[in-house]
Amino acid sequence: MGEGIGVDPGIQKYVLRNLRHLYYTKSVKIRVKILLVVLPLLTVAVVMVGVSSYMLAAAAVNRLAVDFLNLMAEEVRNYADGQWNLLVDNNVTEDPTMENAAKFAVESFSRGILRSDTQAIFALDTEGMVDMQAGPGSVSPEEREALKVYGAGHSQDFITIKVGGITRVAYTVPFTPFSWQLFITEERSRFYGTIEQIFRTTLYILIGTLIAGIFILVIMAQYLTNPMEALVKTMWNIIESNNLKESVRVYYNDEIGQLSETFNLMLKNLSVAYEQVKQYAFDAAVAQKREMKIRNVFQLYVPKDVIDEVFINPEKMLIGNNREIAILFSDIRSFTTISERMAPDDLVNSLNRYFSLMVNIIMDRDGVVDKYIGDAIMAIFGAPVSHANDALASVLVGLEMMDRLQDFNEAQKGFGAPEFRIGVGINYGMVTVGNIGCDKKMNYTVIGDSVNLASRLEGLTKKYQEPVLFSEGVYVKIAQDLPCRVMDRVAVKGKTQGVPIFTSRLSLSDEEKIAWNYHEEATEWYYKREFQKALSGFQRVLSILPADPAALRFQERCYRYSATPPPEDWDGVEVMTEK
Repeated sequence: MGEGIGVDPGIQKYVLRNLRHLYYTKSVKIRVKILLVVLPLLTVAVVMVGVSSYMLAAAAVNRLAVDFLNLMAEEVRNYADGQWNLLVDNNVTEDPTMENAAKFAVESFSRGILRSDTQAIFALDTEGMVDMQAGPGSVSPEEREALKVYGAGHSQDFITIKVGGITRVAYTVPFTPFSWQLFITEERSRFYGTIEQIFRTTLYILIGTLIAGIFILVIMAQYLTNPMEALVKTMWNIIESNNLKESVRVYYNDEIGQLSETFNLMLKNLSVAYEQVKQYAFDAAVAQKREMKIRNVFQLYVPKDVIDEVFINPEKMLIGNNREIAILFSDIRSFTTISERMAPDDLVNSLNRYFSLMVNIIMDRDGVVDKYIGDAIMAIFGAPVSHANDALASVLVGLEMMDRLQDFNEAQKGFGAPEFRIGVGINYGMVTVGNIGCDKKMNYTVIGDSVNLASRLEGLTKKYQEPVLFSEGVYVKIAQDLPCRVMDRVAVKGKTQGVPIFTSRLSLSDEEKIAWNYHEEATEWYYKREFQKALSGFQRVLSILPADPAALRFQERCYRYSATPPPEDWDGVEVMTEK
């Protein structure tokens, strides 16, 4: 069989199977492509010739038929003119008997010029009544009404009408002396019969031509693809025998022949290249496994999208960019007290279970855990990849954290461990995001004033006794999706300008919906310095939610400001002096 090389049997079967698939699919597709290219051209040409021939023949036949009806109409009118002239010459135009005799003569003449039993000639008087008729059919009252539109003695045209329930074509001319409108008619099916026969004959010729053309094209396509079939079969033999010394037969000096020659040239160098390919494949497999190990390790510290970006563009790894994202901070309240009450190993186990639960919630909504700060979690939404609903996702994560925390605390009770209480602060704004650091040590993180505000909002959850607080930037993004409630206007520590802060729920009970509406109205009065009206609103909130911290807080302020009004420049902002 000649010299061969050792090829892995699995690889050999795989390549052979794909080559066979290539033959049975690609070669067929080439034949189909030939048909799809040539057949439309052939079809268009044949159809254009057939249609033009049909249209010319149909037009000629139609013109002859119309002219024939016109000729008959002229003969009848000329004969009627002759009869009228006889009446005029004999001065008997006022004699009804002589006039009827003349009309009868015209009717007899009309019968004489009919050439088939499907032709009919009739005349309508000014009242639309049939005054003369030669040939079959009778005009019904409904049909007379339809024929009146042509008017006795006023119209001359080629028309389509109905007589005796049969559709006819007619040439109508006026004859004024008798106050007639003449109609020389022929059944439509008879009139257009020759044209329809021409149409059918043309159609049969078109179909026959196309069938013959397709048959010839199939034969030609097969003839053109036979060399490719021989090429593929030879390639099968080479793969099955592992004999790289075998060559492909060159049938024609065309593109396929050039392909065969190129394949033969490739075989000469393939034996040497094969060993190199195996070595390259081995090196690539080792490198891929090494890369996967690196990815698996660093995904515990850096988001997967960042790792992908570093592998694709390592030169950009130290370049940051500015973008709007949502930043979430969550923190375990009184963690120092909790840690003092637990053994170190129990504390670590509880923290690991807590972090696992919370991180899964974050990642399920396309969030990225930026870092752990002791017992706190910092997460971002919108980097490295932005999403249309990053702000909403961050709030849903915060609310779900609270919901899942209940399950976690039930497990804590089962272990005899203290329950966790957490607060979540969220902000949406512009930050600088990227790999921050140097070539020896860096972190993928975000920096900016928006990050600081999110951290301060988390701290305010203790003061406002709300588990989730977020900024106005978040509120604008989610107000249409979740029920929201304004909690206050605050200037966080280190800031002089106040910002509104809000909270939310996944859903509200009927009582909460009413109370939150009262709260919204009352806060509007509060910031307008209408403290008595605001007080009334907050008291209505407390009548529904007696222990509501926000309403109690605003109620106390309303009492205080009603007794001692704030200064004129008061804007309702509460200045925070602690984190």
